[in-house]
Amino acid sequence: MKKVAIIGGGIIGMTLANYLDPEQFQVTIYDSGIGQATKASAGIISPWLSKRRNKKWYQLAKDGAAFFPQLVADFQLDSTVYQQTGTLIFRKEEELEALYDFAKQRHIETPEMGDVQLLSEAETTAALPLLKPRKSLKISGGGKLDGQAYLTRLAQTAEEKGVRIIHTNVRIERSGEQFIVIDNQQHTSVDIVIVTAGPALKNLLEPLGYQVDIRPQKGQLLEFETSHQSSHSWPVVMLDGEADFIPFENGKILIGATHENEAKWDLTPTAAAFDQLWNHAQEFLIDPNTFKNSSYTFRVGTRAYTSDFAPFFGEVESKINLFAASGLGSSGLTVGPLIGYLLAQQINGTPQQTEHYQKPMTTYIQKM
Repeated sequence: MKKVAIIGGGIIGMTLANYLDPEQFQVTIYDSGIGQATKASAGIISPWLSKRRNKKWYQLAKDGAAFFPQLVADFQLDSTVYQQTGTLIFRKEEELEALYDFAKQRHIETPEMGDVQLLSEAETTAALPLLKPRKSLKISGGGKLDGQAYLTRLAQTAEEKGVRIIHTNVRIERSGEQFIVIDNQQHTSVDIVIVTAGPALKNLLEPLGYQVDIRPQKGQLLEFETSHQSSHSWPVVMLDGEADFIPFENGKILIGATHENEAKWDLTPTAAAFDQLWNHAQEFLIDPNTFKNSSYTFRVGTRAYTSDFAPFFGEVESKINLFAASGLGSSGLTVGPLIGYLLAQQINGTPQQTEHYQKPMTTYIQKM
């Protein structure tokens, strides 16, 4: 049985660990737990109306969204983790008709989008009573994923399969045909290393002689605890602008997120982030005081971005059993599970074609 070390227990690493064949591999996940993007995130699984020009990214995001029914079945994800409640999209009224036409065209080749509807002001408020009457576009196939709840669920299933999870920082060295994972002066020899540690990938691979195109970006979300007990059935909302409005069960409602390039690794919650997110969101609410009287907390994490804003995953170098994945950016909850699954299939010995999802790995990782 081969020993596998997964460095990074976020959405890719945890999904990957659960799909690796326990008959072939003895798996250990090493994760510091500091600044992890997945744990801090809650996201909308609804990529179909993106107008990004990167066709490979869109194919990955589209297939990532389509992968969720398999995830739900494989890991028994309940509504506290993932739920398909539809997506409302707000735009200026003159832009909605064009967006509706675009959605209908996308729907022809992407039926998993579900129904596409233009909602009246009254229909929008009926779908989510906290919103001001305003016309919107609804896509019934949209869903929402709580990143922290997802990791908790998959950590439980991984440990039931015999996966060890160690919360610590590590470094990696090469020794002949094996790797050495060094954890608090403990040296562990392993046969396969998979680095899924977000922007920390750069520092982990540099001692092995690789240069990585990756940078950190700080993201902050607001999590409100409100009294709206019917929130579990409400759709997620893409507001006109960067912020999203994401209702979960028992009145938990998230608003986010910021994209802070200069803050990088800083995990300090800031008043500026609160003002940015709240001032934007309250423009769409019938009664902002509902939230002002509710308790809230920050979720803060660090995303990983490449120069072309595209993710990558696969072998770092052929036939040395070193794999890496990173660069998910703000689409990590949509594409991360599929990437973890595809990496697991490759390592299990049943690789699938991925050229239509990404550029060559050498675009992002090069030998020094």
